[in-house]
Amino acid sequence: MSRVRSPSPAPAFCGGSPGPSCCGVYNFTILIRLRIIAVLALFSAISSSTGLALQQPEAPKAPVEPAASSNPALLILPFHNDSKAPGLEWIGEAFSEVLGQRMQSPSVFVISREDRLYAFDRVGIPANTQLSRATLLRIAEQMGVDYVVLGNYNYDGNSFSTKAQLLDMRRLHLSPSVAESGSLLQLIDIQAATAWDLMHTIQPGLVATKQDFTAETKDIRLDALENYVRGVVATTNTEKIRRFKEAVRLNPTYYVAILALGRTYFEQREYSSAVTWLAKIPPSDRHAAEANFFLGLAAYYSGNIDRAAEAFRVVADRFPLTEVYNNLGVAEARRSRNTSLEYLQKAVQADPTEPDYHFNLALSLARTGDKQAAIRELREVLRLRPADTEARSYLQTLALGSASIGRPPLERIKRNYDEASFRQLAFAMENAEEAQMANSDPKKHAVMHVDQGKQRLSQGFCEEARDHFRRALALDPQNSEARLGLANAQIALNDLAGAHSELEQSLRDRPTPDAYLALAQLHLKENKLAAANDDLTQALRLEPANSSALRLRQQLTSRLDAPPRNKQ
Repeated sequence: MSRVRSPSPAPAFCGGSPGPSCCGVYNFTILIRLRIIAVLALFSAISSSTGLALQQPEAPKAPVEPAASSNPALLILPFHNDSKAPGLEWIGEAFSEVLGQRMQSPSVFVISREDRLYAFDRVGIPANTQLSRATLLRIAEQMGVDYVVLGNYNYDGNSFSTKAQLLDMRRLHLSPSVAESGSLLQLIDIQAATAWDLMHTIQPGLVATKQDFTAETKDIRLDALENYVRGVVATTNTEKIRRFKEAVRLNPTYYVAILALGRTYFEQREYSSAVTWLAKIPPSDRHAAEANFFLGLAAYYSGNIDRAAEAFRVVADRFPLTEVYNNLGVAEARRSRNTSLEYLQKAVQADPTEPDYHFNLALSLARTGDKQAAIRELREVLRLRPADTEARSYLQTLALGSASIGRPPLERIKRNYDEASFRQLAFAMENAEEAQMANSDPKKHAVMHVDQGKQRLSQGFCEEARDHFRRALALDPQNSEARLGLANAQIALNDLAGAHSELEQSLRDRPTPDAYLALAQLHLKENKLAAANDDLTQALRLEPANSSALRLRQQLTSRLDAPPRNKQ
């Protein structure tokens, strides 16, 4: 069986997450913005190798605070419970969780619950304390956030209501309250609507509508949300697992809860269970990349290196992050694949200040017989981290040139996952491209948004894809690809009424096989098998050899021919 280093949080070079406790700093926005520079370096390297031109800006000599409109950082505090009704205390944290999930985007960086708790702990404040205005300002200033969300909720036995405000830390200005209300059973819709109200305050030009925000959460049951939130705040992994499992039992497609369950198993080193649960998240879901990253780690630690490499490759295809290339390179090295050098070199090129990347590259170089290059990499490790005794010992072994080197050290896997910085970088690049196209021909401008929408849809970011397709249609209402792309994004987001509207318009404008195929998929999602069959008939009438339609027809025929299930 392959030797695999078991994860340990103690030594930094063992792959433990370099979170705030490792660096003693909690100005998270500066850290995340500096991280973008490293991702941009990797983008530049990839672009150079593929012949694409991408100019890399100079790294600032010191952290520079961005303008107020540049990727604002948002701290969402749990809402205060003004209700006297029992059993509703969990809703305060639920607001923080749901608003964070809905407002997190490439254009807004939401501080995680873990970082919030860490910052509170650093100043000696219990997590659930009601803060004074002065204390809140001090913590928010130290965290370097741009906005703080404050709110409260009430329930009188019949109606549930909430109010929320944005504290602008740049101007020290508190926005007017936004208010939403409804029945308690409508809590999730109320939270989604509140998220839209706040996003619209930050970004008045927001493309997504309030209906978009509420449509994306309609399939989440209230009892599933309660169990998920109680799992998030639970203080033991046993209780977390119990709560997350119950949330998933109630809502089998509640992928946020599945991800949390898989990650909890991973933290408990129950790697087989982690792989099982994380594998349930489909590629089309926005959490698929994160799920595959931790699935890869779990598979690696359990000795299933082939499965680990497969999972890391899925992530690398979506996000060229340094930690992903490092881990993929390590997995390929354990499989004795020469491609390990390519991935490890990309990691070193993107972040030459990380000693572990040089160490792993040295191991692969030594395996291929390039001892001198391996020695150079190990010397770089010691320059960056003089106390690295493992690297020093291996360097001495290689330098002696003994015929038998013996068993080499183990590679160093990375456990930190930073998708947010990549997405912020992509957003910044899209903004630059948008500025260049602002005065161009509207049809060409629309094509740019269609291309960006297709890319986001393939990555599982359906909300962003939807917004790109809408921008394309605003520029060119006759762009059939934009309308079809919008419908596909809406299907993925469960906005079935919106998808129907777009597909009907698309078919009126110009009947195409792809439009009928999308309509068939929509009808299948609604379990309207006969209607889906009619759609496929129309698609194949227009294009008899359409492979996607033929494949879907075969699947549909199997479902139509299957005997009905016996009711239990």
